[in-house]
Amino acid sequence: MSEQSKHTALYTQHEAHGASFTDFGGWQMPLKYRSELEEHHTVRKAAGLFDLSHMGEVLVSGPQAGEFLNYALVGNLAIIAVGKAKYSLICNEAGGVIDDLITYRLAEDTFLVVPNASNADVVAEELRQRSKGFDVAVEDQSEATALIAVQGPTAEAVLLDLARPEDAEAVRGLKYYAAVELELAGLPVLLARTGYTGEDGFEIFIGSNLAVRLWDEALRVGAVHGLLPCGLAARDSLRLEAGMPLYGHELGLDTNPFEAGLGPVVSTKKTDDFVGRSVLEPLKAVEPARRLVGLRAVGRRSARAGYDVVVDGTRVGTVTSGLPSPTLGYPVALAYLESQYAAPGTEVQVDLRGRPEPFTVIPTPFYRREKPAGTPQ
Repeated sequence: MSEQSKHTALYTQHEAHGASFTDFGGWQMPLKYRSELEEHHTVRKAAGLFDLSHMGEVLVSGPQAGEFLNYALVGNLAIIAVGKAKYSLICNEAGGVIDDLITYRLAEDTFLVVPNASNADVVAEELRQRSKGFDVAVEDQSEATALIAVQGPTAEAVLLDLARPEDAEAVRGLKYYAAVELELAGLPVLLARTGYTGEDGFEIFIGSNLAVRLWDEALRVGAVHGLLPCGLAARDSLRLEAGMPLYGHELGLDTNPFEAGLGPVVSTKKTDDFVGRSVLEPLKAVEPARRLVGLRAVGRRSARAGYDVVVDGTRVGTVTSGLPSPTLGYPVALAYLESQYAAPGTEVQVDLRGRPEPFTVIPTPFYRREKPAGTPQ
């Protein structure tokens, strides 16, 4: 365990529940508490409680906040309604992805930008640099903010038991990619309905000094709904089944949004100039040289990140993430392939340590939950 690794406000809670830890983005984070397979199925069948406090929170405020974010990010953030959120990217001048992030509009002139853990400091500094010339304030609130997620079919029931009766309708009516300020367990929070697992779920932003109280109360009231603490191992298998990218695997400075399948995130309709526009706008009209695709194994062996994808002995791509899908019962993977091999149904092979194994290109997400009538997502 690195002496430099940071601990979230919930570290002692993780220790008390028997977590095994891993370094992620410079943080000691729970990898798992029990078996990662059990935690994965818990989220698919009931609900999992995740500590995401290693992620960043950057508050952008001021009269030109919307205009500034339209310049700093590739999306049209200025049109977000108050109480709504938008997925976007921050790119460099060459069009490479610095990070993918979610931005919440908290008020007319106030936005909360949430970058990934490994990029939190980089994004905060990049936003500060890009804010020069705009009437805005950029404040990194990551250290003072904890982030807790409740994901799974019973997530809403858990939240309703934590909320005051007068806030029940606000919880039930919260739409996908929206947020509302209310109280949970008697504590002030910003409650968002997003997710990274393919299930219905909520993210709870709360002061770091209050996080332990909320975590403990969530586990207490959530017990009747099957809620269990879950670690990063299950989070990774869940997000892969849901076909969601992970920075450092599917996204990076050597990746542009179009080859990653995120072209719609780039708003060239907005009149604002934005960092990377001169490179990205022409790419919108051309076929990328490679594409991010889903792969399904024909056999039982799994592809792993970094393995070559070949056709007739010639390398045509690289696996970015792969594992046996606990939900589906067969191995799946994400990979960048030359565009001519990216169509669903294309048969390829993955070089599994010198032994080529057959895979088939299939659409993503690999897993899509059944949504009951009236479900917000």
